[in-house]
Amino acid sequence: MDIRQLSYFVAVYEQGSISAAARLCCVAQPSLSAALRQLEHELGVSLFNRLPKGVTPTEDGEKLYGHAGRLLAQLQSLKASFSQPVARIKFRLGLIRALGVERMSRLLREFSNSVPGLELHLVEPDEHCDARIITPQLLKAGEAFQPIWHDSYLLAIPPASMLTLQDTIALGDFEDLPLIKRTPCDAWNTLYPELVRRGIKADLRADIQTIEYALGLVSAGVGCALVPDFDNMQQRNDVILRRISELKLERTIGLAYPKNTNTEVLSLLKLQCQQAENR
Repeated sequence: MDIRQLSYFVAVYEQGSISAAARLCCVAQPSLSAALRQLEHELGVSLFNRLPKGVTPTEDGEKLYGHAGRLLAQLQSLKASFSQPVARIKFRLGLIRALGVERMSRLLREFSNSVPGLELHLVEPDEHCDARIITPQLLKAGEAFQPIWHDSYLLAIPPASMLTLQDTIALGDFEDLPLIKRTPCDAWNTLYPELVRRGIKADLRADIQTIEYALGLVSAGVGCALVPDFDNMQQRNDVILRRISELKLERTIGLAYPKNTNTEVLSLLKLQCQQAENR
């Protein structure tokens, strides 16, 4: 067992995907898979359950993650104790909600690692900040916009609902449908006016702000909710996801920054966002 194997293991655990971990570690996927198999052979256990889309840790994988995390942190601390101190660089980044925990965590981690001494402050997008990750609708005068992600929206449905028998959901299906409103939500701002225009009245059961609470209510059978089509959504078994026909529900997420600003830190953030878009 060596540090390289443990680093690969932690990357797979946190990414939930061998291919995503290989990209993160800048290594060929077969090489990472081979190192992972060797680690499992040395320990005599299986660390992950291989699924059609990604992996999930086994009980032994959960146990190893705690040990590996501490070992790698201690190693980084040891290296840092012999390094020269670097100047702290403060950077305020405004974030809207519902950006996707996994992809945002990866972007922020890669950005932080690319700037020695970075002191990153995450703030609300309407506060004073050096850059913002927002939708184009929130763009201010004097800001440039660099796209990062393009999301489509799905309808999350309780597993017991009869709608799960349909491949897609028509707008007419929203008549008297128990529905959870989430604000702010770009898809809701498109869907609801169209329902009103057609005289379709859904049964609003809740008005909340976060995707996590919305999914919790869907799982509990309270109603349906619009959610972005994130990769981790497809791995849930407590809600059923269906596309909505007759209406295109999409949004673009991107980096907004002052047009007349071009600092080294901002340039590195723009590069990380560009790489995220190309993944």
